[in-house]
Amino acid sequence: MTANAQTLRPPSRTLMFLEGRAIHEFGAFLGALPLLSLAPRGDGHPVLVLPGLVASDESTRALRTFLSGKGYAVSGWRQGRNYGLREGVQHAMMDLVHELSDTHGRKISLVGWSLGGLYARQLAKMMPDRVRQVITLGSPFAGDPKSTNAWRVYEWASGQRADQVDPNFGSDLAVPPPVPTTAIFSRTDGVCAWQGCMEKTGAQTESIEIDSSHCGMGHHPAAVYAVADRLAQKEGQWRPFDRSGWRSLAYPDPHR
Repeated sequence: MTANAQTLRPPSRTLMFLEGRAIHEFGAFLGALPLLSLAPRGDGHPVLVLPGLVASDESTRALRTFLSGKGYAVSGWRQGRNYGLREGVQHAMMDLVHELSDTHGRKISLVGWSLGGLYARQLAKMMPDRVRQVITLGSPFAGDPKSTNAWRVYEWASGQRADQVDPNFGSDLAVPPPVPTTAIFSRTDGVCAWQGCMEKTGAQTESIEIDSSHCGMGHHPAAVYAVADRLAQKEGQWRPFDRSGWRSLAYPDPHR
């Protein structure tokens, strides 16, 4: 547990059971594609999308395909399934950040789902000169490692204790990166305590709330639109997400 982590209860069994709605959320994503096409186009900068625990690039295919269609140079993490921070994983991610940045001659944006979002935050802290912004989807960076319903799976998959912190990579997770950072979360998340997935509001930090399952967050229409909106901002001109007008119907006030 890091110094700034909150002690939170994991989501209820009822919310965990409701994670099955992720299937219907994918159907909603397909149905919403005509509306999602109205999301702003990007400027072609590279975007690295990092998957959640025991998930692979296949889990982020829908999001990556959509973002590619918006003009970004999108990449998956290319390491198969995410079994935690095993030997070689950190260096492989850092190498990929360097590769994408060098290939395109630009800073890259990092989008991380759940555990992938924890990686994204730490990579941005280690390489702020290479990272343009960070967007997390249901990532429990501000909560105790056991404030999720997945900590036992993490220990099984990684072979490490959930509260075992790598001082070179996993410390101070709650401290935001020195780049624009957006945390997308859901109060009905059945895997991670939502309070631990919120970012403190600051000059370049924000939280965006949606009504989504944890397992469907990477393809939930509201999440996909919010990611596209955040990525479309011009470099160096970051502004908080605008919830006015019709957006107030899809995006509740996260601080209500």
